[in-house]
Amino acid sequence: MTNCGCSPPPIETENQRQILWTALLLNFGMFVVEVAAGTVARSSGLIADGLDMLSDATVYAIALAAIGRSQGFKANAALISGVSLLLLGTGVILDAVRRMLVGEAPEADWMIAVSFVALVVNIVVLRLLSNQRNGEVHLRAAWIFTRADVVANAAVILAGFAVLLTGIRYFDHAVGAAIGAYVVREAFEIISQARAAKTPPWSRACGNAASTG
Repeated sequence: MTNCGCSPPPIETENQRQILWTALLLNFGMFVVEVAAGTVARSSGLIADGLDMLSDATVYAIALAAIGRSQGFKANAALISGVSLLLLGTGVILDAVRRMLVGEAPEADWMIAVSFVALVVNIVVLRLLSNQRNGEVHLRAAWIFTRADVVANAAVILAGFAVLLTGIRYFDHAVGAAIGAYVVREAFEIISQARAAKTPPWSRACGNAASTG
């Protein structure tokens, strides 16, 4: 019964492992750089973008941890990651609101320079994942999240230029809150998928049959 559909998904190739490890290390490194720079530069956008990098690193870590593991392990790992991201995203939004009320103007040049480096990193990762975007679901998700990160990086750069030209710090806070909201949305999506994965297909089928009966 090799084709019963009950066995775990096929083990990823060594090439996929290398891509995921590279993407994970690059994103985690930029998470540290952006959060540190955002703290020094008093930038909500940089801090939020750094935490978004951490969310992508989490996605890559789940994909690596899932290699050769059971469906239950994958679902539990995704659920824990989703809850963690939910807390991070909520914290980013609250921090952006706090800075909007009592914060100082951010260092716009730091915002632009560091976000540009993050943009280059995400473009590199996006190219690495481009051949995997039609592969298994976790690889497709990683590609989609990284594509969204490119947009977030560009938004922080534009906010930096807006602050630099106008001196209005609210551009930075607005971008930070928007990225935080996106991380929260990602978290709910991961939690929803994890819960669905924890429910056996036969159980869902029985539940649907019972409700129609």
